[in-house]
Formats: sequence, C-alpha cells, structure tokens
Amino acid sequence: MKDLPFYKHVRRIELVAARLVDELLAGNYRSTFKGRGKEFDEVREYVPGDDVRAIDWNVTSRMSVPYTKIFREERELTLFLIVDVSASLFSGSGRIAKSEFTTLVSAILSLAAVMNDDRVGAVFFSDRIERWVAPARGRKHVLRLINDLLRIKPAGRGSDLALALRTVYKNLKRRGICLIVSDFKTKGFWDVLSLLAKKHDCIAAMVFDPVDVDFPSCSLFELEDPESGETLFADGASGSFRQAYAGFRGEQRTTWLDLCRRRQVETLSLNTSADPGEELYRFFQRRRRR
Repeated sequence: MKDLPFYKHVRRIELVAARLVDELLAGNYRSTFKGRGKEFDEVREYVPGDDVRAIDWNVTSRMSVPYTKIFREERELTLFLIVDVSASLFSGSGRIAKSEFTTLVSAILSLAAVMNDDRVGAVFFSDRIERWVAPARGRKHVLRLINDLLRIKPAGRGSDLALALRTVYKNLKRRGICLIVSDFKTKGFWDVLSLLAKKHDCIAAMVFDPVDVDFPSCSLFELEDPESGETLFADGASGSFRQAYAGFRGEQRTTWLDLCRRRQVETLSLNTSADPGEELYRFFQRRRRR
C-alpha cells in the first residue's frame, strides 16, 4: 500500500471507509453519539400506549379530547478530529504506517458522521498547529479533509498535544464530540484535557504499532527517535531486555488509561495490525452498553 500513487491512496481510503461504514457503523454511529436532547415537534391526538406524562393539557382542554406532545431528537452534532501528524506517526513495522491507519480511522468516522448529517471538523498538529479545518457538512467537505490529511507534509517534527487541545477549547464553541487520534508520545497535556472534557464529549484513540508493545527478537541494532533524532542501541536477542521493554510499555498504557478515566475521557486502543472497522464497531458496542 505504501507504493500506491497518491490518487489511488485517496480512492482506496474512500472505498474502504465507505464499505466499513455501510457494513458496520451506519446505525451504530447514530445510536452511539446522541444529540443534545429532545425538542418539541408537534401535538396529535392521544392513542393508548402514549406516555401520559406528555399529554398537552392546554390543547386537551380546548379540544375536549386528549392530545399528546411529540418530541424529536435534536441531532445537530459536530465531530471534531484532533489528529497527530508528528514524525512518530510516520513509521510502522508492518504494511501500514500509523499515519495511514490514523487517516483511515478519521475517514471512517467522518463518513459515518456525514451519513447522519453531522458536521465534521479537524485540527492537524505536530509541535505546532499544521492545519485547522472548520466544521462543515457534506461528503465533499469530508473528502477534502481526507485529502488534506493524506497530503500533509508537517512543518514540525515534535508533538504538542497540549497546544492542539487549547486551540480546540478556545475555538470550538458548541458542545461536540472530540476524537483525539495520536500515539500519545507527548507530555504536559493532562490539565488542558481535563478542561476540554468538561466542555465536550472527549474520546482518546491511541494508535500503536505491534513494535510499540513487543520488541522483536533480533540482534543488536540502532534505534532513532523520529521526533528528536536521538539514537540508542538495543539488543533484541536479549530476553531480559524484551521483558523489560514490554513491562515499560505496559505500564505506560496502564497509566494512560487511568489518567483518561479520571477525566471521564473514553479510550480506544487501535493496533495498526487490526481491522479499524472491527475495532470501531467493538468500541461503539461497548459505549452503547455503558
């Protein structure tokens, strides 16, 4: 997939995302992400089985027969994507880099939102704000967003999630669904995440490569941090090293889950070796049960 021409990347992302939305997520998205409440629609004659608490007594007294109020769901929602495009996302041990997996997840949810006539917006960030996409409706808008995400060549290499969260907090006025898609290899963002979670429905989606969990069994080789450029040597042939590495990574993830939970931020773990549609489907099912 990494060798496909650019236009084929865009087309493949659109086709895969559209298929997954049709097969798995169309109804699940709507039932998982509710509107802001109910609003009055009309009145009609009461029929047995209607909720007696919804009877409109003013109309009933005028018409001499019972009338009930009908409400409809106020569905206007904004899905806002906070997408990490720092250098650490442009890597991967398998057939797909974390950046492309991130784009696919963003595309799936954006297309599901469009099918429900919701608005979609995004901010792409590295150690700076790379691009702000104002929320809007429509398939063309979403395809432009996906195109921007695929084409982006970040000016920065590092990752400043706190800056991205502050930017969204200041500029996204109406309550929405904020999906943070990142590997979360950054610091100093927890306080501003707490603020954002009080204002919006926040979901933290951690994208990780299998190598981020288990170090491969191999001989001594050099590792380079894609953001800082720092290097170190690691001995994958050492069982104790691999065990310590797995323990360290596991502790990081446990801490991340705990800190998100304290802020009432839902979490979603996305392994690039998994099917993104299936992962999102399971997440929707868990959220609906809760």
